[in-house]
Amino acid sequence: MAFNGTWKVDRNDNYEKLMEAMGFNIVKRKIGAHDNLKITIHQDGNKFVIKESSNLRTIELEFTLGVNFEYSLADGTELSGSWSMEGNKLVGSFTRKDNGKAITAYREIIGDELVQTYIYEGVEGKRIFKRE
Repeated sequence: MAFNGTWKVDRNDNYEKLMEAMGFNIVKRKIGAHDNLKITIHQDGNKFVIKESSNLRTIELEFTLGVNFEYSLADGTELSGSWSMEGNKLVGSFTRKDNGKAITAYREIIGDELVQTYIYEGVEGKRIFKRE
């Protein structure tokens, strides 16, 4: 249960380019890159409860590994998909409802950081979190 805990975004790597590829305008990209995101993860076996708090919104979502669910990004983009576990890495496979394009997400603990990697249309962006 290495993911359990509260994580605060520390830095981004190519995240604005990822948002640009996803069609976010310059204002949304600037806000998204500096949203002060904090996530709290609680894992109980295959079930996860994740609370996301940022300057833009606060939401709580629950999911079970391998079970499809729907999710909206902070800009309103709607996704459908699921998370699975591959070794020590959470792997999310999602499809945008508006255009049918795939978004892949990874969450893994590297050292003392939670690294979230997103891939969309060949563009990779990362958000790196520190445990609070």
